[in-house]
Amino acid sequence: MKYYLQNIDQRLPLTFLLALSLIVSACGINPVTKKREFQFVSEAQEISIGTQNYSPTRQSQGGDYVLDPELTAYIQSVGNKLAAVSDRKLPYEFNLLNDSVPNAWAMPGGKIAFNRGLLYELNSEAELAAVMGHELVHAAARHGAQGMERGVLLQGAMIAVGIGAQNTDYANLIVGGAQTGAQLVNSKYGRDAESESDLYGMQYMKKAGYDPSAAVTLQETFVRLSADRKSNFIEGLFASHPPSQARVDANKETLKLVGAGGEWGKEIYAKKTAKLRATQGAYKAYDDAVKALSEKNIDKAKSLINQAIAGEPREARFQELLGDIALTEKKPQEALKLYAKAIKMQPDYFKPHIQSGIALFNLGKKTEAEPFLKRANELLPTAPGHALLGQIAEGKGQTDVALQHYQVAASSNSDIGKDAIARAVRLDLPRNPAKYIKSGIQSDNLGNVFAVVQNDTPVALSRVQVRVIQYNENGRAIGQSQPLLINGVAPGKRNQVAIGERISDPKAINFYKAIVESASITE
Repeated sequence: MKYYLQNIDQRLPLTFLLALSLIVSACGINPVTKKREFQFVSEAQEISIGTQNYSPTRQSQGGDYVLDPELTAYIQSVGNKLAAVSDRKLPYEFNLLNDSVPNAWAMPGGKIAFNRGLLYELNSEAELAAVMGHELVHAAARHGAQGMERGVLLQGAMIAVGIGAQNTDYANLIVGGAQTGAQLVNSKYGRDAESESDLYGMQYMKKAGYDPSAAVTLQETFVRLSADRKSNFIEGLFASHPPSQARVDANKETLKLVGAGGEWGKEIYAKKTAKLRATQGAYKAYDDAVKALSEKNIDKAKSLINQAIAGEPREARFQELLGDIALTEKKPQEALKLYAKAIKMQPDYFKPHIQSGIALFNLGKKTEAEPFLKRANELLPTAPGHALLGQIAEGKGQTDVALQHYQVAASSNSDIGKDAIARAVRLDLPRNPAKYIKSGIQSDNLGNVFAVVQNDTPVALSRVQVRVIQYNENGRAIGQSQPLLINGVAPGKRNQVAIGERISDPKAINFYKAIVESASITE
């Protein structure tokens, strides 16, 4: 039986572990590919999780950077070199995201992404390979899948995304299966996982022809940046991949064993990233404009975004922010033109679609809003998208369709999610009251029997009708009460009504059952 290297006693000397890793690799034993005896997420499931969540997670992280296809192809070529020497063959994918935060992440199944912001901070192809190799090992060694098996991913933990310019609280709006991807890329790796990724990442670098010394110098740089508390790194790469002197020292030991020497690729890296670096100022202006808008400094936001457009007129995200500014100024028609321009520039990014849908809905143009909302949800399911589609379906009398949308939106821990819950209850409770109202039987100290109901909805109930059924010891119904009304049950509260019977033996309470027959919502 083969096991992951990290399952060996960690008290063994580091140099021994490094040597052992090279020996077993030379013997054809691949620590990264080993199966554990108790593996709850199969490889097929792992690949499926990555495949299903890769695209929506990229959407939630700024979308793909599409202005320089040659740069994206270059990133993919470096990734493919490393994937070719990986101990585990997976359907690897590599993409460049349009986000200024310096970060990179890996999903189960070999789905890897780099942020545009990280490329500004690197100086050679070897440094790019060091980060890429590290992320590739996270995927190959199942670190994300192991986190799922340990229950690291908390149900309901969601990621912030800036949509709905009229709403200043942008958190917790991703819904449905896309929440899983958000949890995966925001999970912090443990020390053992980071060490394993550093170790094998450097070995992959060497096999692919890169100088693994770059992994050492890069970690040294990260330690300095961490000490300086460079904010964009703190919120990006360091949040899930904390640097430390211990990691630097471990990489130096690995370097002694694998040997320095290999390609650095400084000139080719500078050439491939030249266009991106030339527009760095434009994206800095855009990021500052986003911040200014969040602070409601409209004039400053306008000035900065126009500066950004002058620096990079092809960027759809800049037109989209102008649309957000127009919405904030209550100019929906102007906003719609700007969103249309952004969609034409980059059709496959969700935000201008959802913003167009919101603007049209608020103008009362629900029929026109519907296709924008549907397209937005195809790209990235959100609470606003599903909530508004629910209202559109409800207006058409499509109750079941409306309920489906409301139920998805309700998974968002936001005001939109809470409103969706209330709307779903108002639609469904009259026909399925027992689904939302718990019922039971209680007796007091004198033996008087009461039917009790609990309102588990966010709306107040004015009339709850219950009926009490009595059973014999064989579970056969032997009698039932007349309909009993309970008036006034507040959200999350209980109320009761006496059924007009008394018991002498407390155990006799088990032979009664309360059934909720109908309920009315307080208007």
